[in-house]
Amino acid sequence: SGSARAQVSCICPSRHSSAMDQTEKAYQKQDAVFIGSKRLLGKKSSKRSMRYWRNVGLSFTTPKEAKEGNFVDKKCPFTGNVSIRGKILKGMVISTKMKRTIIIRRNYLHYIKKFNRFEKRHSNMAAHCSPAFEPKEGDIVTVGQCRPLSKTVRFNVLKVEKNQIFGNPRKVFMLF
Repeated sequence: SGSARAQVSCICPSRHSSAMDQTEKAYQKQDAVFIGSKRLLGKKSSKRSMRYWRNVGLSFTTPKEAKEGNFVDKKCPFTGNVSIRGKILKGMVISTKMKRTIIIRRNYLHYIKKFNRFEKRHSNMAAHCSPAFEPKEGDIVTVGQCRPLSKTVRFNVLKVEKNQIFGNPRKVFMLF
């Protein structure tokens, strides 16, 4: 008796043990990098593994973890096959319980003409979060629109600003 989950190890531990994180049942590799290249006899292979990363544009810097890390995420805008186009939005992280997906809360004011006043409203939105970022609840994130990644996810995290919000982030009303 034991857990039903099997420990997955790389088939060839000598070649790629530190190259990519192997925690899934399928072998994880980046599509843009060919790892089966022929090696010349007598030539030592470099310790530095090949890694694909790019600049998403719109003056967003590529995080250091995306350039030097060893995660594999095909939905990451920096290391995967996702382009950012359309809207750029900001919101507050309220949930990080899903794997590689976060829930952000966007607050706004709605005008009531009869009373000549505004009321507070909010909308929650799911966004894919690359392993290059580690947002906490209460952080302010900038997300960019991309193609649909799942049933509810249409945005991807581009930047995380650490925020010192004390207490429950759902109770704090902040406009960005």
